[in-house]
Amino acid sequence: MRSRMRGWRWRKNPLRRRSDVVEAWTTLAVALLLLVAVPLAGAVAGLWAHDRAQTVAVQQRAERHRVRAEVVGRVPDHLPSADGVRERTYRVTVRWTPPGERTRTTEARVPEGTHKGDLVDVWFDARGHAVAPPSTGTAVWQHTLTMGACAAGGTAALVLLGHTVTRRVAMRHRLDEWDREWARTEPEWTRRRPA
Repeated sequence: MRSRMRGWRWRKNPLRRRSDVVEAWTTLAVALLLLVAVPLAGAVAGLWAHDRAQTVAVQQRAERHRVRAEVVGRVPDHLPSADGVRERTYRVTVRWTPPGERTRTTEARVPEGTHKGDLVDVWFDARGHAVAPPSTGTAVWQHTLTMGACAAGGTAALVLLGHTVTRRVAMRHRLDEWDREWARTEPEWTRRRPA
């Protein structure tokens, strides 16, 4: 039967070992780290990721421009089936005419359900290559939350790993102390002579 004695590792008593004190202080440090350092690491990483993602989104908006284009290519009859939440897209030929220039055509990704002759929004970079639309505010926040959660989770894992290693080392020292104590007291109990 196990008795519960709160704080026995902190009080002075003859059964308290050095490894018990180390384990108690380590447990206190781990609790503080989990309550303070983990959320702080998540917040710092999230703020850094948000700032970086915002910068990338602003750069993308400056470099990319949207064009209203007509689908002129052959639309696939059967789309490859894949389960998921993402909207499926496929590549088709589109045509548009920039103001004061000749008509242009290129391959671009269009959403599922688009038919020949439909007008779609296509994004281009400065070199005229079809690219994905710039990151939205939702994508920036998704990136922020993901990075913050990963940093907090990684920090928590690191703290708990350190705690586990410290506990194992403390247990090894505790067992060594018991072996030394037993080597000292065994001759008195068994009436054998030490070897």
